[in-house]
Amino acid sequence: MIGYVTIGAKDSEASGKFYDAFFGAFGHERKFADGGWIGYGPKGSEAHGVYVCPPQDGKPATFGNGMMLAFTAKTEGEVKAAHEAGLAHGGSDEGAPGYRPADKRTFYGAYLRDPTGNKLCVYVKP
Repeated sequence: MIGYVTIGAKDSEASGKFYDAFFGAFGHERKFADGGWIGYGPKGSEAHGVYVCPPQDGKPATFGNGMMLAFTAKTEGEVKAAHEAGLAHGGSDEGAPGYRPADKRTFYGAYLRDPTGNKLCVYVKP
C-alpha cells in the first residue's frame, strides 16, 4: 500500500501549474506550497497524497525510464479533462484518452508527461 508519492520537479512553479490543472480535473487540489514543495490531496479533505518538489540531494530532477504513476478518475470525462488540462499547462502527450486495448471496454485511460518529463496515467475502469 502506498502512503504517499513524491514527484521530482525541475521547476516547482511550472510543475505546480501543471499539477493544479491536472489534479483539479478529477477532484484533487493543492493543499500547500512551501519552500519548493507542493502538496496535493482530495478536495474537501485534509489528506495529502502527492508531493511535488526539487530532489533533496540538490541534483537536477530527472524522470525514471519505465517509471509511471497512475491516478484514478471517476469518469471518462474526468480522464479527458485531466489529459487536456495537463497538455494546456506544459505537459506533453503520451497517449490520448481511450480504451486500452482498443477492442476492450474495461480500462479507459490517457497518458502524458509533466514539465519535468515524469510519465503519468489517469484512468477509470468503467
